Amino acid sequence: MNFGGILAGGSGTRMGKTDLPKQFLMLGEKPIIIHTIEQFLISASIDEIIVAVPQNWISYTQDIVEKYCKSDKIHIIQGGSNRNETIMNICYYIKENFKEEENIVVTHDAVRPFVTQRIIKDNVELCKKYGATDTVISAIDTIVESENGNVISAIPVRSQMYQGQTPQSFKVKEFIEQNEALTKEEKEILTDACKVYVLKQKPVGLVFGEEYNMKVTTKYDLKLANLMLNNLSDKED
Repeated sequence: MNFGGILAGGSGTRMGKTDLPKQFLMLGEKPIIIHTIEQFLISASIDEIIVAVPQNWISYTQDIVEKYCKSDKIHIIQGGSNRNETIMNICYYIKENFKEEENIVVTHDAVRPFVTQRIIKDNVELCKKYGATDTVISAIDTIVESENGNVISAIPVRSQMYQGQTPQSFKVKEFIEQNEALTKEEKEILTDACKVYVLKQKPVGLVFGEEYNMKVTTKYDLKLANLMLNNLSDKED
């Protein structure tokens, strides 16, 4: 089976002072997270959807899902203290409740509401081939590396550089095994779920994303997302 794993465990401090975590803020006439869930609901590549949120926001999430996109395919669970722990919670939930050996989870930021059906489909297909995938776009600007934050230590070749987005997809059983095999030192430097595979020298397939598959992190992002949504609505009309 193929699962959508919606990562909504953060509090969104970069959004500034708001009454709600950023994933629950309104985008047009619906919360951001609902736009995201709906993209997975209509995907022919996804069988079930697991939404991971902070423990004290589970009831709220259940209420808005009931209001906007009620479906038996949606399961709401508690997220973790960080991104990787949230993904692990989703994977353990799948392992405990769905016994198939070849389950795939397509993990996606709740605050990337413009993910496309093509991106979701490509993640599933390439994950079957490689075991793990990362969604990226080519780096437009030159990337400058500095080890101390004061002077340049390297300037990588731009044509070999990519900017990461989501989804990131994994075979559930293997992802659990790779995480449980990490040393304490490896866990301390783990900043991205795909890095688990890089550390273990396992391949991660690249799915090419879209520039508009943006992450709504700041108030400026939210204004831009509303403009994009209005533009899409005008085209549909």
